[in-house]
Amino acid sequence: MAEPQQPRIRILVGPQTGILGRIAYFALGLVILVAAFFFVGIALIAGAIIACVLLVRWWWLKRKLAQVPMPDDGVVEGEYRVIEASLPDHSRAEDPGTSQQDRSRD
Repeated sequence: MAEPQQPRIRILVGPQTGILGRIAYFALGLVILVAAFFFVGIALIAGAIIACVLLVRWWWLKRKLAQVPMPDDGVVEGEYRVIEASLPDHSRAEDPGTSQQDRSRD
């Protein structure tokens, strides 16, 4: 009786490259590695510059706000403009939950 064959895994390998191919792949890998190094370096420097600019801006705003004198009277001054005027409805009772029948019983 024949034993069942185990599944075989085949790895497809291209033709072996010579010494010139290996040197070319090594040089290409080295170029990609150096480019990635510079890209990461530039990205870190840009991030540090942006962080410094934001910190200086935050410090500047806090400094400017600390110099503004605040009135101690507790009154907030401002301006407003009436967009749509409406009169309050005085026909209702103080408690909006009561109905007209409840008000007539009182």
